Amino acid sequence: MRIMGLDFGSKTVGVAVSDALLLTAQGVEIIRRKEENKLRQTLARIEELIVEYEVEELVLGLPKHMNGTEGVRVELTMEFKEKLERRTGLPVFLWDERLTTVAADRTMMEAGIRREHRKEYVDMLAATFILQGYLDKRKNEIGKQTGENNL
Repeated sequence: MRIMGLDFGSKTVGVAVSDALLLTAQGVEIIRRKEENKLRQTLARIEELIVEYEVEELVLGLPKHMNGTEGVRVELTMEFKEKLERRTGLPVFLWDERLTTVAADRTMMEAGIRREHRKEYVDMLAATFILQGYLDKRKNEIGKQTGENNL
């Protein structure tokens, strides 16, 4: 089983996939589209990746404002979530994505990636952070349920 993380943007979707043990997230690709409302090809590509990586659940970043309020992007993300659920038949969990893009940009800056090249990778890296946060929380919850000590 694998889990897919998605960072849904106005013209891109960053994609990350977990390893088979559900411990780590790896960036896979950025799906680009010319127009915000044109999602058919985006959804078709996500379906292809689901089959390729044998994904059984999805995690979608929820773009709340820093103060916790919800804006237009949250509404669009919720509509995308519904389309994903209908089209794939898989459960889609929401993950608070505040600061994931900032963290992704900072990581690339620390890695020495030039500013003009960061845009090429930021959505995929943000999807990786979304998925890794979800995997870590999931692992901690399972550890608490089984009584394991997670150091």
